[in-house]
Amino acid sequence: MRKRTASMARRITLAAAGTALALGLAGACGGEAKTDARGAADQPEKQADADVSTPPSRSSQPPRPSPPQPDVTGAGAGGGRVLTQAELDQAILAAGDVAEFGVGPMDAPPPQGETADRPECLPLTAVINGKPEPLAKAAAYRQLVGTKDGRPAVSEFLTTHGAQGASTLLSRLRAAVTACGDGFTATGGDGPSTYTDVKRLSAPEAGDDTLAYQVTGDFEGDPVPLVFHVVRVGGTVATFYTANFEDARTPQVPPVLLLTQAAKLA
Repeated sequence: MRKRTASMARRITLAAAGTALALGLAGACGGEAKTDARGAADQPEKQADADVSTPPSRSSQPPRPSPPQPDVTGAGAGGGRVLTQAELDQAILAAGDVAEFGVGPMDAPPPQGETADRPECLPLTAVINGKPEPLAKAAAYRQLVGTKDGRPAVSEFLTTHGAQGASTLLSRLRAAVTACGDGFTATGGDGPSTYTDVKRLSAPEAGDDTLAYQVTGDFEGDPVPLVFHVVRVGGTVATFYTANFEDARTPQVPPVLLLTQAAKLA
């Protein structure tokens, strides 16, 4: 497992945070390491098995409660204002914002990253490189790690684009997820990479717009799921990334991270 994880980190550039994530997951590759990823992935299936009754019609369903708002101070990004670098550094998740997670620094991405072989897939490799397009006017990067047992390990990059640029970013990503569902290849970084499929995932409601999707990498025939959650608040975009180097199950990004970050921006 350690050999596979280390090799994967060398072969695929993972949102400028692959090395940090690989190290975090490699340290947990023992028997209990799979509990969080598998347990979280299994929960929807168990719920579906238990709830087999016919759901009520949409008109008879009770109104959906609003998610609780975290007790954080907003940065005032909701109107589309372009935040400064100093404001981004204050707005990104920090120690104490989410009790279950420790927060640490993360290096900015390297100058060169991957480039998709198909133009329609370029927005996906831009995010994998840690540089969503249109390119940000400022960016901040953090590593989030569960305080209980170091799981899950989630990377975040917070980028400011202005209202039009941020909306364009989400639109391009949505189109790329649809157009590249059958996969693509990419060159650059530490060598060629193969992504076998791309699929959209459900995402909690947060901020002004949200998108979640999975890009499945291929490592010597083994699937490696990479999951991205993107949240827009005005002209600022928060991108959360995690990966599963152990098996093909979709890793989870805890909704509390997205909700707290959105509240801290708004």
